[in-house]
Amino acid sequence: MKIRKAIFPVGGLGTRFLPATKAMPKEMLPVVDKPLIQYAVEEAAAAGIEDFIFVTGRNKSAIEDHFDHSTELESVLHSKGKTDAVKTVQEMMKTPGSVSYVRQQEPAGLGHAVWCARNLIGDEPVAVLLADDLILGSPALKEMCDEWTGGNMVATMHVDPAQTSSYGIVTPGKEIGNLIEVKGLVEKPDPKDAPSTIAVVGRYIIQPSVFATLSTQSSGAGGEIQLTDALSREIGKTPFFGYQFSGTRFDCGSKLGFLQANIAFALERDELKQPLQDWLNKIS
Repeated sequence: MKIRKAIFPVGGLGTRFLPATKAMPKEMLPVVDKPLIQYAVEEAAAAGIEDFIFVTGRNKSAIEDHFDHSTELESVLHSKGKTDAVKTVQEMMKTPGSVSYVRQQEPAGLGHAVWCARNLIGDEPVAVLLADDLILGSPALKEMCDEWTGGNMVATMHVDPAQTSSYGIVTPGKEIGNLIEVKGLVEKPDPKDAPSTIAVVGRYIIQPSVFATLSTQSSGAGGEIQLTDALSREIGKTPFFGYQFSGTRFDCGSKLGFLQANIAFALERDELKQPLQDWLNKIS
């Protein structure tokens, strides 16, 4: 079955980037010249996603405006002959009716945000993408969709043992190529209690049955409704695999990760690579 829909949870407060995020969604923070959320949407489109569902919160209207026409801007660009700029802003537009917005009325966790989109999913699997997790290289969700044959799937990577308390951590089973059987899943374990160093990254393919589990509204780590908790309760009922993606992930929910992403993505740009490299060499 083809994965047609994707959920983008964008209702978080972005407190780690205050004051920049006081009036601007953290998902609109730019990496080089594109906001984080646009990278996530482009990754989803590359995987064949047709319906884009944003779970928003207060002060998130900039995201809706970003993926809509700006008649005044396009008119000015046309009048000045800036055809490349016009093409850039128009290429972002999706087919009318393919973009939906749902309000998460309280910041109650990732699981709660995903659950808020339940009425738009129906009885089919859906992808979930977290814009904070920016991946350079081959689109991770496309890699996952190409390997997915049913059940639940999460993107995974190895982390330093001391960092397990910041991630959902997998109890691994058998490995088949880039796939790892998930035999257990625990959210943010203390390093001494972590079953492995295989961490979940913000890309998921989930079965509709997960929404029924999320409906119990059971709180987990941090007093929030965790998606990983709901997924762990599905183990044994449906196939569950982690996928070790090939790209490089940057944690753009942290200031250091965000700065690293800007440098890494800039170095991929022909017009920026050499002058940026020269400057980095000069200051190092």
